[in-house]
Amino acid sequence: AALALPFFAALYDIEREAQTLEAEERRRLRQSRAKPVCDALHEWMVAQRKLVSEGSAIAKALDYSLKRWEALTRYLDDGHVPIDNNWVENQIRPWAIGRANWLFADSLRAGQRAAAIMSLLRSAQLNGHEPHAYLKDVLTRLPTHRASDVATLLPHRWQPTVAVA
Repeated sequence: AALALPFFAALYDIEREAQTLEAEERRRLRQSRAKPVCDALHEWMVAQRKLVSEGSAIAKALDYSLKRWEALTRYLDDGHVPIDNNWVENQIRPWAIGRANWLFADSLRAGQRAAAIMSLLRSAQLNGHEPHAYLKDVLTRLPTHRASDVATLLPHRWQPTVAVA
């Protein structure tokens, strides 16, 4: 694995340079500089695969990457596509980690309710709202809010009332 790290370091160095560019400029930079690194990495992986024993952990890791090579390098052809999905992974990590902690729900219905509340709170965060203030305001308004207007309380449309704390 240590032998592969310089390839990844080079690709991420190129991405750091590309992050301020427009999508088409980023695509051109990737094609001229990152594609040769990816091609060299692919060749190295194919060569390494021939050297490792069948069924080993390294063989499985190489097979996994080689079978998905087209998907792994798709970012080279589209300046809008990020090199990795780290942002998404970081967004869902708190929920993935907490999954085991939420087994206390005790029933499918309780689990569905917990999932709905967690989704609502996370959506509030992603829309720039402080979750406690959002939920407090929405739950305070809800009993007197018109049912036909409930969509205005969704995180992407919510406007806090004065003195929300």
